[in-house]
Amino acid sequence: MSPDKVIDRSLQLDHPLTHYALFLDVDGTLLPIAERPDQVRVPFSLLGTLHHLRDGFLGALALVSGRAIADLDALFEPLALPAAGVHGLELRHSDGHCCRSSNESLLEPLRTPLTAFAERTPGLLLEDKGLSLALHYRLAPEREAEVARRIGELLGGSLPDLEVTQGKMVFEVKPSGCNKGTAIGAFMEEPPFSGRKPIFLGDDITDEDGFVAVNRLDGISVKVGETGASQAKHRLPNEAAVHSWLAQLVDSSNSQERE
Repeated sequence: MSPDKVIDRSLQLDHPLTHYALFLDVDGTLLPIAERPDQVRVPFSLLGTLHHLRDGFLGALALVSGRAIADLDALFEPLALPAAGVHGLELRHSDGHCCRSSNESLLEPLRTPLTAFAERTPGLLLEDKGLSLALHYRLAPEREAEVARRIGELLGGSLPDLEVTQGKMVFEVKPSGCNKGTAIGAFMEEPPFSGRKPIFLGDDITDEDGFVAVNRLDGISVKVGETGASQAKHRLPNEAAVHSWLAQLVDSSNSQERE
């Protein structure tokens, strides 16, 4: 079945794109999840779609990702969109100004032991994003309980300013207080996002904070994936359907310009 045949028909927008602000998760939403984060590639067609949508939304389009902003820029080059990186611990505003949490030092007690644990345990990969430590076990899914136990031992209740989030085959430790919901909320307080209706597409547990924030603003929350409970009000089945829906937005924007 082609992607356009499985798109949630209630996702058809009732107003021009300039009425909305669009927020997009990356891995599992725009791009398939790879065995290693550095194996992901962005199709040229998607770059073109995002370029047109940035113009269609008059700049009110942002990436909201667990990846660092520098990583996003490398992936989506030459686009440099407004972005929330590391689950909201980094923000690049629409004017290009960047702000970053100053709590990176909170992770220092964990860096060496988590690195050693990953190096001696087959199938594990530690991704150090500076502001978070992500321990991937996609190559060894049977080690989920072992990974969770080791992280729990290292935190041990003695590092109250850190929190652990679980995503798809990954546990991530980061300073508490920021998430994708707080990031979307920050964008919505400034132009060109302010005064618009937010739309957020995401696929994972860490996107649920974003769905809650968007629902609170009477926006449009979209879970990518057909399984699992979610706060999102709508569904798209996979990344291909996301690409198809975004392409439809480009087409509708072009049609409006010709009228």
